[in-house]
Amino acid sequence: GILRMQLQALIRGAAGRPLSVMFPFVAHADEFHSARQMMLDEMDRERSLGRPLPEICEIGAMLETPSLAYAPRAFFETADFISIGGNDLKQFFFAADRENELVRRRYDMLDASYLGFLEGIVRRCAETGTHLSFCGEDAGRPVEAVCLAAIGFRSLSMRPASIGPVKHLLRRLDLDALAGIIAEARESAARPLRAEVMDWLARQA
Repeated sequence: GILRMQLQALIRGAAGRPLSVMFPFVAHADEFHSARQMMLDEMDRERSLGRPLPEICEIGAMLETPSLAYAPRAFFETADFISIGGNDLKQFFFAADRENELVRRRYDMLDASYLGFLEGIVRRCAETGTHLSFCGEDAGRPVEAVCLAAIGFRSLSMRPASIGPVKHLLRRLDLDALAGIIAEARESAARPLRAEVMDWLARQA
């Protein structure tokens, strides 16, 4: 099939160099395990043909569906890395079309329940030693980026133009203190979490 041909092309294109393959839009662990096995089968086939194999081959998944966050532990143990596709994940979490102006207000990363959901993913990856990263629009927004760092993300993917502003804010802040503000805001729910974070950031000037 098409996927098998694509995997074969990736292996041959690597020409012995390190290769990382990330399978997108995985909804169930079985889908990842099947795709991963197909990749391993193609590696075996290339080996039998005497062709060079990647020096290192890492196989991971993009977490874009809420269901994958609750996959069995074996999924997190098997994946070499997981990258959160923030744009689609947030849209599916809130059941709100991010392109629809009528429901965009629901589409906020600094929502207490959504941050709690992301923290759960961070914990699961930490338990299995699985490398975790976050990509999407929020990773390049300074306020959202520092909140992601505060809840445990250590790898953020963003546009080059966003790197400077994000680094500037990260270097100014005590992430442990921000994590405490986030935790308190989630527990009390007296005010929106975003408001609590913005007030705290204003006091750090």
